[in-house]
Amino acid sequence: MKKLIQVQNVVKTFDKQVVLKGISLDIYENEFVTLLGPSGCGKTTLLRIIAGFLDPTEGHVIMDGEDIATIPAYKRDVNTVFQHYALFPHLNVYENIAFGLKIKKQPKDIIDQKVRRMISLVGLEGFEKRDVTRLSGGQQQRVAIARALVNEPKVLLLDESLSALDKNLRKEMQLELKQIQQEVGITFIFVTHDQEEALTMSDKIVIMKDGEIEQIGTPTEVYNEPANEYCARFIGDSNIMDGVMKKDYCVSFDDNDYECVDKGFKPDEPVDIVIRPEDIDIVPRNTGLMNGEVKSVLFKGVHYAVVVETSTGTSKTVTMHVTKNRDVLNEAAGEMISASSFYMDPEDVPNLTDGEVLTRANAHAWTAADEEDISISRIQYNVSEQEGVYDCTFATEKGTEITVKINVVKPVANQDLHREEGIQAFDFYKTVDEIHESLALDTDLVLWADAYAWNIEDGSRVEIWDVKYDFDDETITEGDYPVTFSTRGREFKIETTDRIEEGERIGLSWKPEDIHVMRKMG
Repeated sequence: MKKLIQVQNVVKTFDKQVVLKGISLDIYENEFVTLLGPSGCGKTTLLRIIAGFLDPTEGHVIMDGEDIATIPAYKRDVNTVFQHYALFPHLNVYENIAFGLKIKKQPKDIIDQKVRRMISLVGLEGFEKRDVTRLSGGQQQRVAIARALVNEPKVLLLDESLSALDKNLRKEMQLELKQIQQEVGITFIFVTHDQEEALTMSDKIVIMKDGEIEQIGTPTEVYNEPANEYCARFIGDSNIMDGVMKKDYCVSFDDNDYECVDKGFKPDEPVDIVIRPEDIDIVPRNTGLMNGEVKSVLFKGVHYAVVVETSTGTSKTVTMHVTKNRDVLNEAAGEMISASSFYMDPEDVPNLTDGEVLTRANAHAWTAADEEDISISRIQYNVSEQEGVYDCTFATEKGTEITVKINVVKPVANQDLHREEGIQAFDFYKTVDEIHESLALDTDLVLWADAYAWNIEDGSRVEIWDVKYDFDDETITEGDYPVTFSTRGREFKIETTDRIEEGERIGLSWKPEDIHVMRKMG
């Protein structure tokens, strides 16, 4: 196949910011090429350089063996369909399509012949006299494509030209656009950030990131064999894990070895591993490669999107001491007061305030007759940074008071060096009523236990993902109850047509060829 366009080491800077960093790309005759990437990756800048709207800071653009860098846009054998079509509102459909031919002073009969052929090609017969402002988005796009194609360019450039359409129409136009490209037999270069558009229409996909090309390949190649984690995440849904390539055809993750079809890595080289959701099979528990628990099931119409947890994250278990309600009644004053003992870290003692003590103890007072809130006017405590148990008294102006305990203890953190995570939490006291009154128990348990998780390497906060307990909050009685807080464990996304229920304990299986091993980025 003949090379039509050669982009050679193209660099583009704007105000000292490098937008393209030495791009090289070959585009062949009759290819449908998609430049794919997020906003700001440089794909539209590259398209505009090919079109002639921008000049490269460095490098060359060769078309049919000729450097076209000095050729103005209107003289290049290239036409562009813009994101918002840029139709002439004062011209009808026929006149919009014929505009370029009239500028070239083509004979009227030739113009009519070419315009009617284009109208037929894009399926707009009967719309010739229609005002373009009265057309739908899809019809306007067809006019823009016909106007560009009627000039018979060697290359058609499309800049996010489907993004303004609604979802159903966009899918319909993806197929039509590919069909039009095959019928006219010219090269299409299409810019998008939509992975589905790229996979549906392209012969070749160019994945870009930060002004550089990360991978070039067919839709099948970039989907099944992503070059790195970035490409795997950008094309399709993925399960991506840190792993180690033990040897050729053997990769390890989550402390287990798995057979694969990859080779050529160094022994024990750190790698990234991707397994696509549709490649994982759900099997009976203990009959697959690993076991897991179904965390969520979402019906997608043709399949179920299932999330299965195969291992928990870093966890910490504490004790919740459930006591009877400690309401103190002052009959003479007609008041009641309540508070709970609590635990705290010695490091937090120097910054302890009355407001924080009130919150930690959940202290509050109210009138006995109509349960109107009463201010707590006195908070008395003398806490040091030494581990120990200290009294704390809350009282109202009328002398209604309650004394609880502040337990100062050094937290024992659990650390998982493999995950580079740490987690800590405190034992805590709660009354039966406080648990009954909770509207979001999991969230309240995290607050009551002062549960906190962090990244060991940089100290950044890690989300508490799961809270496990074995009591019924509606029927709970006095006693001690274990509560376990965990960060996010290993979760697999799975696509299946089988009906499955949340909470079901299952097995997972896949074939060696379903594991794709990638080199670490950077």
